[in-house]
Amino acid sequence: MGRMRRKADLPEKMCPVCQRPFTWRKKWEKVWNEVKYCSDRCRREAKRAT
Repeated sequence: MGRMRRKADLPEKMCPVCQRPFTWRKKWEKVWNEVKYCSDRCRREAKRAT
């Protein structure tokens, strides 16, 4: 079993839509470099603005 990590130790990015920081999630493990938005809502808003 993997080693436990504290949330403060996880990588973090800034969402370009809402300007809030968001942290790494297990479901983004393989695509973390491609993740741009913190949520589906922000992703939709980015498409609407274009």
